[in-house]
Amino acid sequence: MNTDFADRLHLVLARIRAAEQRFQRLPGSVQLLAVSKTQPSAAIAALAAVGQRRFGENYVQEALDKIAELAALDLEWHFIGPIQANKTRSIAEHFAWVHSVDRLKIAERLSAQRPAHLPPLNVCLQVNIDREPTKHGLDEREVATVASAVATLPRLRLRGLMAIPAPAADFTAQREPLARLRTLQDLLNAAGLGLDTLSMGMSDDLEAAIAEGATLTRVGTALFGPRT
Repeated sequence: MNTDFADRLHLVLARIRAAEQRFQRLPGSVQLLAVSKTQPSAAIAALAAVGQRRFGENYVQEALDKIAELAALDLEWHFIGPIQANKTRSIAEHFAWVHSVDRLKIAERLSAQRPAHLPPLNVCLQVNIDREPTKHGLDEREVATVASAVATLPRLRLRGLMAIPAPAADFTAQREPLARLRTLQDLLNAAGLGLDTLSMGMSDDLEAAIAEGATLTRVGTALFGPRT
C-alpha cells in the first residue's frame, strides 16, 4: 500500500517540479497540500510515511478526529472548506492554516478564538473568481476592503488568496481566472499588504496554476486515487 502512495506522491511532485521549470518558477517555490477530506487516517498516515507533511480538510468534525488520531505524526493541518460561524473555535484551536475565509466576521472570530500559546493562524481569503452562485468566496470587488481589515487582526497572519475556479476545457481557459487572482494579489501587494501565498491549482489544473504563480497547490485525487 505504501508503495502506491510513494508512487503517486512522486508523480505529483514530478509534475510540480516540471511545471516550475517550464514556467521559470524558482525550484521548490510551489508547495503541495494533500487534500485528505473523506480519506481515512490510515491513508493519511501512509502518505505521511513517504514524506508528505501538509494535509487539507473540509469538514471540521472529521478533521478533528483525524488530528487527534494522528497527533504523533506532527503534521501541518490546513482547513480548506466552507466555514460556519459556530465552527470557528475548533478551527482556530486545531489548524495551522485556513484557506477559506470568505467574510470579515469569520476572520474576526478566528482571531478572537486563536489560543495565545499558538503562533498566529495563517489565513487566505477565498475569492469566488468566477462569481459562481453555488460557490463560497468574496467577490473580487470586496477583496481589498476585507483584506485591509483582516491584516489588522491580532491573532491572524494574512498570507494570500485562494480560489476554486470553474472547470475549464483547455489549458488557456484554465489560466484565465487564475491570472485574475494573481493580478488581484499583485494589487494588494502594491498597496503594502505583503502577501506571499496563492492557494490555487488541483489535480486537473496544477500546471495552469503554477504558470500563473501558485505557491500552494491542493491535490487530492492524484495522491489518494478516485473517491468512492
